[in-house]
Formats: sequence, C-alpha cells, structure tokens
Amino acid sequence: WMFKSECHFINGTEKVRYVVRNFYNGEELVRYDSDVGRYVGLTPFGEKVALNWNSDPAELEHRRAAVNTVCRNNYEASTPFLVERR
Repeated sequence: WMFKSECHFINGTEKVRYVVRNFYNGEELVRYDSDVGRYVGLTPFGEKVALNWNSDPAELEHRRAAVNTVCRNNYEASTPFLVERR
C-alpha cells in the first residue's frame, strides 16, 4: 500500500487543491481531492475503501485540514525552489 500527496497552487495560495492518491500493487485504488471533499474509489475494492473512509468524520476533517497544514504551510518554503526550476 502506497500513497502520494500533491499540492496544486493556483494563483499563489489563493486557490489550493490537495490530492491524495492511494495505490496497491501499482494500481490507483482510491483518491481524495479537496475540490470534491471526499474519497472516490477508482476500482471495485477502492469503492469499498472510499465508502469506509468517507463514513469517518475525523478522517475527512483531517484531509480537509491538510490543505492548510500541508499545502499552505509549506508554500513559502517550496516557492523559491519551484520558481527556480521553471
């Protein structure tokens, strides 16, 4: 089981999109997208996992808060690197 989280900054920190992608055996099963606000299953098994995670209010609140704690909080540190790499 592996996951990858991504922060997409549109217009600085004014619009931030947080995406968490969950994989098993190289196949993406479940995805959380802050624009959607819940987990989405991409396979039959992933739909069951998403249903379970979406029924947990603490898990959803944790993911919603990550937009600020993970993305916006680290924007200042990553901006010089991102701008230099363009």
